[in-house]
Amino acid sequence: MCLDPADRIFAEQGTPMACRAVIFALDTKDAERLLAAEDDGEVMALIEEIEEESWTGDHYVALDKSWDALHRCLTDGDLAFGNGDYPLSHAILGGRLLHDEDDYIVSYVDPDQVREIAAALATLDEPWLRERFSTLTFDDYQGTGDEDDITYTLAFLPDLKDFYRTAAANGRAAIFTVDQ
Repeated sequence: MCLDPADRIFAEQGTPMACRAVIFALDTKDAERLLAAEDDGEVMALIEEIEEESWTGDHYVALDKSWDALHRCLTDGDLAFGNGDYPLSHAILGGRLLHDEDDYIVSYVDPDQVREIAAALATLDEPWLRERFSTLTFDDYQGTGDEDDITYTLAFLPDLKDFYRTAAANGRAAIFTVDQ
């Protein structure tokens, strides 16, 4: 569980925690195995295997805690599943949820969706993200929304775009993962 001291305070207050997230690009074999998993235990065992195999190269992107603000900016400002407009809504929390318990999130997007997400992300840049930050209302957001927070979030946008562009070029599916 991802509970640094600040997260413990938010957990006690009932506020959702922003833990560290990673997105992995899956080859066909791993995607099929993950989609065939019968329960959360099997999903988590496969996630552990994927993590062990994929921490090198261009088959993952670590978003740290920026995923919360990025998802909000890519959607409608809320931290929720299925909000915002497709395909940007699927870049982080969108897609098919593969884990039912509250302790972990695993959401899957297929190779066609990865291509559409990559194309939509390609046009986004710093001015766009700054504008989203300044115009959206982020309910229950743990970040500060100040210049340091925006700069921190901006630092992850190029890697997110590169990840999806590469995954799309390689015909891979993707899974967003974060512990709660």
